[in-house]
Amino acid sequence: MKIHFCGAAETTTGSQHLLEINGKRILLDCGMFQGHREDELRINRDFPYFDPATVDAVVLSHAHIDHSGNLPNLVKKGYRGFIFCTDATRDLCQIMLADAARIQESDCKFLNKMDKRKGGKGEVAQVIYTEQDAEACLRRFISINYDTPFPILPGVTMTLIDAGHILGASQVLLEFDDEDDGRHKRLLFSGDVGRGNNELLRDPVPVEDVDIMLMECTYGGRHHEAPTRSDELFCKTIRDAMGRGGNVYIPSFAVERTQQLLYLLNRAYKNGTIRDYYPVYVDSPMAVSATEIFRLHPECFNKELYTFLFEERDPFGFEQLHMVRTVSESQKINNLREKAIIISASGMCEAGRILHHLKNGIGTPSNTVLFVGYCAANTLGRRIMDGAREVSILGDRFPVRARVQTLDSFSGHADHDELLRYFKATGGSKEKVYLVHGEKECTAAMKQALQEFHGGEVHVAHLNTTVTC
Repeated sequence: MKIHFCGAAETTTGSQHLLEINGKRILLDCGMFQGHREDELRINRDFPYFDPATVDAVVLSHAHIDHSGNLPNLVKKGYRGFIFCTDATRDLCQIMLADAARIQESDCKFLNKMDKRKGGKGEVAQVIYTEQDAEACLRRFISINYDTPFPILPGVTMTLIDAGHILGASQVLLEFDDEDDGRHKRLLFSGDVGRGNNELLRDPVPVEDVDIMLMECTYGGRHHEAPTRSDELFCKTIRDAMGRGGNVYIPSFAVERTQQLLYLLNRAYKNGTIRDYYPVYVDSPMAVSATEIFRLHPECFNKELYTFLFEERDPFGFEQLHMVRTVSESQKINNLREKAIIISASGMCEAGRILHHLKNGIGTPSNTVLFVGYCAANTLGRRIMDGAREVSILGDRFPVRARVQTLDSFSGHADHDELLRYFKATGGSKEKVYLVHGEKECTAAMKQALQEFHGGEVHVAHLNTTVTC
């Protein structure tokens, strides 16, 4: 068998790993690359490393856009096979892919309008795919329950195993007899690995008898400052931000992170940990829809949330909460006289309504911008987190005067030590390990750490390279 690394190699976006097994081609994930706008357009539009029409099957680890976001374009460019994933992942993709298309269309329209105002032709931006392309893509999805072996191609069996990262996230186990060397092999793709002890989800489930492993290392060499379940730290951060007298802007992934925030705010308001009842606005149609989907999949919940669901009925709703869908409702938030907590996508500040809120509020010293998740290199979120004094938002420059804070206890990614714990819990020889979905310094740190105790081969995956296993 061969593995072609077509994305998320020495970077954390655009996850795409193409396997060649017994003359068939299986694509693990088809994520949207996020970074400089010119690179995004070139890489996402053209599939520079393989022809989509030559792929026989796709397995999707989870619904995050950096793993699923270019599936509509894959189908648009000629892919005619099935897309396998869990039930919850399929339901989330139904809203997330359509939302990604709408965001592209909206942002391109805005940027081209701004270009015309500056004397240009209004052709600086173009969409990768449309909502119709996203809908056509969904017809190719086949959803499978966790822990259910399923033949996806002749001689290749897939099992999806809980990764504990977001709702429906899975590790992908492929079993097959390799005609190249006559050996029976078990290949595990980690997808994105959760930290464990999550407010909402179950812990990652250990997998046995793994021969070949593709493992993410987003946080290789790095450690989260706070443990999971840091309720008091979160509440203190919100109280301090409120004490400044301004709005609290939380760029948040619409899936998982937003629901975690709502669950904690719900509990904090009920038990009095936060006593100043700022109204909370979730300004993201996709986050609103994703919250509804969460309620449909209690099979993914940990025991605590499962119990809360049946005792309290709505873990994600409370009196101060306003779920915002329409553009007009979103625009009204910027004219509020009362101060508010505004949760809006995207978490990396690369698209969506958070950009308009940041335009309105990032220059006000009393406001707070609170990051509760990872931001990839070269994204607007990372530039703000890293202390930029001025940033470009939707074509204009703005000074950063608001207070910027980061609270990483919400991270859905296992850190360095948690990844090592995950690796050690994975059974089998793991004779060949390939590190993916991590920036260069992260993959290097993880490789060094694994080589200190693991006797098998450990390799860093490089973009547009092929290995034989």
